[in-house]
Amino acid sequence: MSGAHQIWICLLAAIVAALTMLPLELQRRIIDGALDAADLSDLLLLGGVYLAVIAVSTVLKFALRMYQGWLSESAILYGRRHLMKIQRERDVGDGEEGRAVSIIGAEMDKLGGFVGEGLSQPVVNGGMLFAILGYMLAVEPLVALLGAALLVPQALLVPVAQAHINRLIEERLGQMREMSDAIGSREDDDAAYRAGDLYRNRIRTFAIKFLMKGLINAMNALAPLGVLIFGGIMVIRGETSVGVVVAFISGFDRMGSPLRELLTYYRVAAQAAVQHRMIAKWM
Repeated sequence: MSGAHQIWICLLAAIVAALTMLPLELQRRIIDGALDAADLSDLLLLGGVYLAVIAVSTVLKFALRMYQGWLSESAILYGRRHLMKIQRERDVGDGEEGRAVSIIGAEMDKLGGFVGEGLSQPVVNGGMLFAILGYMLAVEPLVALLGAALLVPQALLVPVAQAHINRLIEERLGQMREMSDAIGSREDDDAAYRAGDLYRNRIRTFAIKFLMKGLINAMNALAPLGVLIFGGIMVIRGETSVGVVVAFISGFDRMGSPLRELLTYYRVAAQAAVQHRMIAKWM
């Protein structure tokens, strides 16, 4: 349904990602060049370029988000009209009307919302990670490899936790539909029982999700710490400059946001796959 729009939105996402490494180089040049040489004109020039890069990046990010939002809402509208047509052509009992309302309403909203960022989100955030890491590898490979190694445990942790969350999501969608059917059939006792099931499902999901988030936040702090200690030792030995260490700390700090976005994307994509499968089964 989204067609060629996915190509254009991915191109825009790639440009946004490419701009992320420019501030790092500008930081390094300001510290090691303009400040070290006490050159005011060079400092003002680099500061102006830095400001221009931030302004262009902000405008492009706004355009990307608006494009993603428009594409998602278009997909939701398209999907709802299609599902309503299917529902009208069916001969269903009163008890199944509640299920149709849940599917066409909340479930289609979440599934359609994934369309806008389905391809562009990994492009922009993956591109940011590769751009920043590629820059750091080109400037100081040892420090970059050390920091990157400290981020690896996150990539190993997420799929394990997400597999448990996916099972809970599929279970929750089934419970939500059953509760909607019970409400539509005015079976109050059954509806109350299903509401309790949903409550227990949510609590289990929160426990896994927040534990994973806490561990990831803790591991995110290890990379800048490793750069600060290992890079600091190299500065003391005269093997690198303070500007490189500052740029690398900023780089790993900047990597935290796209890394979290990618982990969120992985979770949302897995949820969308479950919802798509269950909506297709209902169709």
